[in-house]
Order: sequence, then structure tokens, then C-alpha cells
Amino acid sequence: MCQRGFRILLFNSIPITSHFFASKHFRNSTISRFLCSSSSEDNLHGLVDPDFSVPESSRVESFLAEEFSFLRDSLLGAGSDTGDSMTESACGTCSNDAVLISDGIRSIGDGFGHKTQKFLRQFREKLNETLVVDVLSLVKNSEMGVKFFIWAGRQIGYAHTGPVYHALLQVLGCDGNGKIPEKFLREIRDDDKEILGKLLNVLIRRFCRNGQWNLALEELGRLKDFGYKPSRLTYNALVRVFVEADRLDTANLVHREMSGSGFKMDGYTLGCFVHSLCKAGRWRDALALIEKDEFKLDTVIYTQMISGLCEASLFEEAMDFLSRMRSSSCIPNVVTYRILLCGCLRKRQLGRCKRILSMMITEGCYPSRRIFNSLVHGYCRSGDYSYAYKLLKKMADCGCQPGYVVYNVLIGGICGSEKLPSLDALDLAEKAYGEMLDAGVVLNKVNVSNLARCLCGAGKFDKAYGIIHEMMSKGFIPDTSTYSKVIGFLCNASKVEKAFLLFGEMKSNHVVPDVFTYTVLIDNFCKAGLIEQARKWFDEMVRDGCAPNVVTYTALIHAYLKARKISSANELFEMMLSEGCIPNIVTYTALIDGHCKAGQIEKACQIYARMRGNADIPDVDMYFKIDDSNIRDPNIFTYGALVDGLCKAQKVKEARDLLDAMSVEDCEPNHIVYDALIDGFCKVGKLDEAQMVFTKMLERGYSPSVYTYSSLIDRLFKDKRLDLVLKVLSRMLENSCAPNVIIYTEMIDGLCKVGKTDEAYKLMSMMEEKGCHPNVVTYTAMIDGFGKAGKVDKCLELKRQMGAKGCAPNFVTYRVLINHCCAAGLLDDAYQLLDEMKQTYWPKHMSGYRKVIEGFNREFVISLGLLDEIAENVAVPIIPAYRILIDSFCKAGRLELALELHEEMSSCTSYSRADKKNLCSSLIESLSLAGKVDKAFELYGDMIKRGGIPELSILFYLVKGLIRINRWEEALQLSDCICQMDIHWVQVEETSINGNEFGKVPAP
Repeated sequence: MCQRGFRILLFNSIPITSHFFASKHFRNSTISRFLCSSSSEDNLHGLVDPDFSVPESSRVESFLAEEFSFLRDSLLGAGSDTGDSMTESACGTCSNDAVLISDGIRSIGDGFGHKTQKFLRQFREKLNETLVVDVLSLVKNSEMGVKFFIWAGRQIGYAHTGPVYHALLQVLGCDGNGKIPEKFLREIRDDDKEILGKLLNVLIRRFCRNGQWNLALEELGRLKDFGYKPSRLTYNALVRVFVEADRLDTANLVHREMSGSGFKMDGYTLGCFVHSLCKAGRWRDALALIEKDEFKLDTVIYTQMISGLCEASLFEEAMDFLSRMRSSSCIPNVVTYRILLCGCLRKRQLGRCKRILSMMITEGCYPSRRIFNSLVHGYCRSGDYSYAYKLLKKMADCGCQPGYVVYNVLIGGICGSEKLPSLDALDLAEKAYGEMLDAGVVLNKVNVSNLARCLCGAGKFDKAYGIIHEMMSKGFIPDTSTYSKVIGFLCNASKVEKAFLLFGEMKSNHVVPDVFTYTVLIDNFCKAGLIEQARKWFDEMVRDGCAPNVVTYTALIHAYLKARKISSANELFEMMLSEGCIPNIVTYTALIDGHCKAGQIEKACQIYARMRGNADIPDVDMYFKIDDSNIRDPNIFTYGALVDGLCKAQKVKEARDLLDAMSVEDCEPNHIVYDALIDGFCKVGKLDEAQMVFTKMLERGYSPSVYTYSSLIDRLFKDKRLDLVLKVLSRMLENSCAPNVIIYTEMIDGLCKVGKTDEAYKLMSMMEEKGCHPNVVTYTAMIDGFGKAGKVDKCLELKRQMGAKGCAPNFVTYRVLINHCCAAGLLDDAYQLLDEMKQTYWPKHMSGYRKVIEGFNREFVISLGLLDEIAENVAVPIIPAYRILIDSFCKAGRLELALELHEEMSSCTSYSRADKKNLCSSLIESLSLAGKVDKAFELYGDMIKRGGIPELSILFYLVKGLIRINRWEEALQLSDCICQMDIHWVQVEETSINGNEFGKVPAP
């Protein structure tokens, strides 16, 4: 509470015990005042009124405050009705005497004449600053206010103070931009010249305090016109207002006039002036000003100058002033260092911050917790996480224990951006998190999600789980958003199994999944090929009343189409429309992309044509039941999907026409469209057209990406144009486009195919030196190259090398190794590889098998027969690997192992009748030629029992086998049986393990 308010409160709380009216006292008063010489002794204005008398009817001895309260209330009520008095709320803040005086001045109505002054005599002894200020605030009349101000100033024992001058100025309307009317100033001057000078000085300072320097200048002119001089306080106020207005030259002029009048600036004004001069880079002028005023520099002034220099980014000069302080025995204090530190921090001078912080701590001046928080935030923004973490230690050393804010700032700074932090930075976040737990501090919700995301991105899924559970033990309750984000992180990292488990935990904790949670799971499970589980979640969310949105429907429809389940996709699209969910451009783009991937290029083109406004295509009517052309205008992604689909279907001419159509529709192709078209032309061997698209791409301002160069290099290797490969690679390096593992692999495979395995191996070593690690496809291509060159020992060495470097061989790698080992006669090694493959890397599902061959060159996969195997087998095609080994063991005469493998293979559920017949034929032939006819007949009988139809060649081998061991009689009987068979033989071309030959099978 202010002093004045306290006085009013105290005054109102004390009962008035003195007489309100005492007429004798007023008549016999002998108080006198010396006025100007023009005043008569008999006419003491405002002190004695000889005509004053109190009517008999109104004479009373005394009124106590309680007795007078009813009269005061009635007066206030009457004043409110007539509008002549202040509102009740305003009066309630003023004293009783102030209310009586203001009411008396207004009610007497003689223009502050004799009667009014006579009425005021009773209050002369009570005059003080508070009472006068209250009366002026209640009068609200400029003329009456001035007259009361003049009357009060005449009274003995009372002198005007600053608040009174301000109250008068407010009555005169100077609280805004108003000027005091000239007549009031002259009236005050005529009464007391000194008071007018003080009033004008107060008025100037008032305008200065409000920042109204222009009005202050006007009043300064009037002050001088009336013959007065500004006071020291006024000069200081004028200097400050011009400094604050950044009018330093004007402030300098005022200071010059001030000095001429014999005044000097006070310390505060001087500090403001030199701060502004330093802020403007005029620190030499600041020093000259200090010298002129003969002011002794102290810590405060130095600190203000350093602050100004920091704001001007003159950090070298600021550090120089710090040195000046020391040399002049003026010790910097904690404020000096904090200003210097915060100034450097605001301007991101983080290197200087380290130096200043070190000096500060050395001298025992410690930053506040808030400054430490700002420093940690600043270094995190600059990416210097290591020093930001060290600040936590410094903070503790300064007796300021790290708390909730600084830990969240550090961890949020490391993990808050979309880009994953480095492993070193993530380790710091984990350390800070551990210290945070020890200190009993918790992460906020945002940072829990961000730290979990970064840990998932670094493969530390268990730690991410641990953080969520630890925060739960600290009272953190994961909501749907937190669970959804972490599930999304896991899905993006292809950890769908862990996402599945976390989703189950979410439901067990009674956290209700929302549409975002379900959509993230459905979308990512669809991308992983797990459509059935995705559909179960879709049905679950519909059952639980969580309405799927357009993204949910689109993800599942797209997955069904890619899996060639067209009817399921169409059924879901119909459901989408029936539920009032409007398909958008993403949905139609997914329809086009899905049909392309399902091999239905024509249907995809029809959808595109309908989107372009062609209504004469009834085959796709079901997708266009809602007439809204605005949501079906093809965008760049729509064109990209169709161009990619056409190129993959080798319809590159149509794709090229689509590129021209994009230009007509003002849809600028992006680098993805260009890459797809270049790749399409390269795949069909049209390098010239690919070069034209490449040139157009450059003209449009798109830089070729690693994928662009990959398509060109792959085609050039296939065409064996190695000279051009080197040119493309050189241009790629010139454009600062570093080859990735795909390009290195293509080059290694291409070199191996032309027999340059040594160069291929050198290239693989070089890619590792460049920090590009070979993947399983790279190693497999290199192994196949060594195998074809007859260097099987290098193949096995490379297989051991890839295992040591953490690159696991997959099914294709083993197939290649087994093939080459068998071809080189290393059957034991081949057998061991088969056993190792079954125990470790054999795909368990057909979808996994298909995933394994992704990334391998199509021609390479075809050369292994894998594409045909996938088409012919509904389960994993393990038979060909066995077949190779069985055939090789048969050729080597190791029939026991061949039979053992045959028995093992027979237990396989995917062992088809054709596979059994072929393998049995091979084994029967080998057993017969080896003289093991009984085992051959046993195998023949097993084949017949299983429904196999014998080839004529099998019977011939059995006859040969009987003859070979001199069992002629049985051989003749078997030959006779063959002749007696009433069957017709048809000639069928059959490819056997031994090569191409013609066999005979009986016609039914």
C-alpha cells in the first residue's frame, strides 16, 4: 500500500473527537500571515472573515464521527442524484474532510469568493499533502482546483509537495496531451511566482516520465518564456527522455545547456546516457561525457557501459571494458558478469560465453539457475550437446542443483528435432535421464515421447520401453497420444512385433486407442504384408465404435490391391462410401498405384482417365459414385504412381506421353517421376530415350539423385559399355553425389558378369573405406562372381568375412554357395551349408521367401531358378536346394547321403508329386548303375504307392541294373512285363537334373 493510501486508511479509522464547528474559535483567531506588500493588514484573505457567522438553527456544540455519518451519507446521496459530486466509489477512497471541502466549494457557488474562503477557515489546521490531493481529485473543476491550490498555498504551516503539483496537473487535464491554459498559469504566477516555476518544472518532468519529449520541449519553452530556469531534476528528466527516445544528439545539447547552468547529471541519468551511447557504438563519447562531468567510474557505470556494448554486438570492446574495470581497481560483480554473459548468449557468442563463465566462477560469481537454463538451451540449439551436458556439472558445483527445467531442456534439445541425434548425443541424453531419475525429477510428456522415439530409431527398443514404464512408476500416465507415437516409431523402424505387444499393453492399461493409433498399426502392418492382422484391427475399431477415416480405408485398400485381392479392395471401397467417408486424391492415387502393382495397368489407366473427366468408362464406375471433381484432380503423386506402373510394365512410350500431359496440365514433374521414367527406359534398353529424359530433368533444375545414376549404370553394365560406366560415375562424383550400396552392388555384379572379379573385389574394399558397408546382396553378387570364376575357396572365405562383419547370409546366399560347392565337388561343404541354412536363415513363410529375394538383380534371380520356384510352389521352395545336393551326391557315388537327404526331403509338406517323381528317377538311375537294385526297386515301389507314374527311362534303368549284377532272369521278366503292358506311350519333352532329354510317359 502507498504512503498516501495508508494515511487515508488511518485517518478514516480514527474517530473525529474535535469540534466540527466552534464559532468563537474562528472569531477570536489571531493567526496572521505575511503576504505581498499590496495586501492590507485588515484584509487577511482566507484567514479571518469578520462577517462570518453561523446561523442559530445550525449551531451545535459538537459532532462526533458516528453522529455525523447520517449527514455525510445524505450529502453523498444528494450529490449523486444531482451529478455534482464524485461517485460513491471515488469518495470512499478520500477522507471525510476532503469530501466536506469539495462539497462546500461546489455548493456555495460564489466562484471561490468570500463565503467559500470563510467556510474553508475551519480546515486550515488540518491541511496536509493528503487532504489537498484528495480535494483536488474530488473537485474535478479546473478553475476551482486552481483557486483551491492557490488558497492552500497561502496557509501558514503548509507547503505544496510533488504529489500536490501532480494532482493539480491532473485536474488541469495534463494526464494526456493537454496543455495548461495560459490564464491558469498567469493566475498562479500572480499569486506566487515561485510556485509557478515549480509547477512548470513538475509538468516537464511529468511529460518526460510519460515519454512525451515533444510536449516536454513545448513546456520547456513556456518555462523560459515566463522567465524561469529548469531545475537539476528537470534537466536530468529531459536527458533521460531523449536518451530513451534514442535522440542522443538532442540529449547531448540538453546536457550542454545543463552544464552551462552549473548542473551535473545524477548517477542514474549518467548511467542511462552512457549505456545508450555504448549501444550506438559511441563508447568514446561515453568516456568523454564521464570525464566532462568529472564523475568517478564505479562498478554500476562500467556494468551499464558493458551492457550497451553487448547489445551493439561489440564484444571485443565489452571485454576490453572488463579489463579496464580490473585495472582501475573496480571489481566486477555478479551483475556485471551476468549482463556480459546474457549479452553474449543472446547474440549466440557461445565461445565467449565459455570464457566468461570460467572467469565468473573463478571469481566466485555464480550464474543464476535461469542463466544456466538459458546456457544449456543455447548450446543445445548450436548442437554442442557435450558442453551443454557439462553445464549440468558446473551448475551443481555452483550450488545450483539441476532441476526439472534444465533436464527437460537438455533432453528436449537432443531429441526434439525430427532428425535422429547421433549416438554420442543420444548417450548424453540417456546419462542425463539417469541423473534425472536419481534426483527425483521426471520428464514431461513431450520429452518422454521424443526420447522413446530416438531410442527406437537407434534400435534401443528395450530402453524405450523402460523409460515409459519408469515414468509410469513416477506418476506419469501415458495417454493415447504417447502410446500412439511410440507405436508409430516402432512401426517406422519395422518393429511391428514390438508395436503389436505395446498395443496390447495399451489396451490392458485401459487406454482407449483412437483412430490415429489404429491407422498407424493398420498402415504399417499392411506395408509389412500382414494384411490379415491389419483387417482384424480394422474390424475391431469398427466394432468398438472408432470410425475409420479416409487414411485408414486408403491404407487397407492399397494393401489389398498390391496383394491382388481386388474383390476385397472393392468391397472395402464400397463400405467406405456407405459410411459417408469421402475418398480424397490420396485414395485415388492409391487405387492407381495398387492396380499397377497388381498387374492391372489398364484398370489404373482407366481410373486416371475418369479422373481427367472421361465419363465413358463404365468399368470403373464404382470408384466414382461421388461427383466431386475437386478431390480427383491428379497431382504429382498420382502421375508418379502411374508413370512408375507403366514403366515397370515396360510401357515406356505411354509413360513418356504422360510426362508431356503433365506439362500441359501445369503439373511440374518432380525428380521421382523423372527417375521412374529413366529407369523404365533403361530397363527396356533404350538408353537414348533415357538420356533425353535425363537432359530434360537437368533443364528443369533437378539434380540427378543416386537412384538416377543407379539406373544408368545398371543398364550400361548390362550392355557391357564399361567406358560409359566410368564416365557416368565420374559425373556422379563431380556432382557430389556419393554412390550408395545399390550402385556399388550393381557395379560389383556387373564386373563379375564380365569376369573382372579382381576389380570387383577391389571395388568392394573401396566402398568399405568410403564408409559404405556392403549388404547381403553385395556379398552374394561377389560370391557368385568368385564361384563362376572357379574360386570357390574365395566364396567360402567371403562368407566367413560377411559373418564376422555382422552381415548375415540369407537364403539366396546359401543357394549360390551350395550351387558352386556342388559344381566344384565340395559336397561336404555344400552339405554343411545346407544344414547351417536350415538351422538359421531358412525363411519360414512364402512371404518371407519373397522378401529375401528383394534387392537382387532380376537376371541373377532368374539364373538361380528362384522366380519359377516361387510361381510353382505354394510353400517355401526348399526342394531345389535338396535336388542339387542329391544329384551331386549321386554323381559322386555317395548314395547313402543322397538317400538320407531324400528321406529328409520326403517329410516336407511342400514335396510335390512332380518333385518326387524327378528325384526318384534320379536316385533309381544312380542306384541301378551302382548295382544297388534292391534299393532301387524299393524306391520305385514307394513312388508307385504315392501315385507317381513311372517314366519309360526308369524301367530301362531297372532292367540295366538287373543285368549289371547278372540277374538276367529278372531282367527278362521285367522286359516281358513292359511289352505286355496295354498302354500307349507319348513323347514329352522333360528337363531332368542331368540335362535335356526326352522321356516317355504313359497316356491315361
